[in-house]
Amino acid sequence: MIDLFLSNFKDGVYHVLNINAYHHILFLIVLTVPYLFKDWKRVLVLITIFTLGHCVALALTVYNVINVNSKLIGFLMPMTIFVIALYNIFTAGKKAQNEKIGLLFFISLFYGLVHGLGFEATFNSMITASENKPIALLEIALGLEVGQFVVAFIVVFLSFLCQTIFRFSKRDWVMVISAIVLGFVLPMLLRHI
Repeated sequence: MIDLFLSNFKDGVYHVLNINAYHHILFLIVLTVPYLFKDWKRVLVLITIFTLGHCVALALTVYNVINVNSKLIGFLMPMTIFVIALYNIFTAGKKAQNEKIGLLFFISLFYGLVHGLGFEATFNSMITASENKPIALLEIALGLEVGQFVVAFIVVFLSFLCQTIFRFSKRDWVMVISAIVLGFVLPMLLRHI
């Protein structure tokens, strides 16, 4: 039983950290780049909201409650990254990231839902026929959460280094990193148009 848990947990972590699925990493970069360690609660909430949306959508697809066009999902994934990157660019250096509930919370939930819809085939290939799907979903979700925390920690750590040691302004740091992510996302969007 512990081997099955570790396997599912590892699959969840790998799903986030897999360089071939770099859209996940790009999303986490633009989601967390405006924050420092003092904002850890907000980052935790944003990532957990994403995981919640991911799990809800995955459960709905696994149990055939909804069925969504994979081309639409393929377009929506980079679009959510694009929206957050633009949001970062236009709000860099402003107080928009300090709102209690805002666009980033809804985008994070939406992206979690979208990504969960696109994860069904992968999920079904990860689990065995005899496995309890709800338990497997929770184990993979825990792995997703940990994988996301790893990426978020790296981004926040680099933000801290660049803003405190190398003296980049927060505005410049957020704008440059978000623009770089836009450069990666635009070809992804163009492939799906």
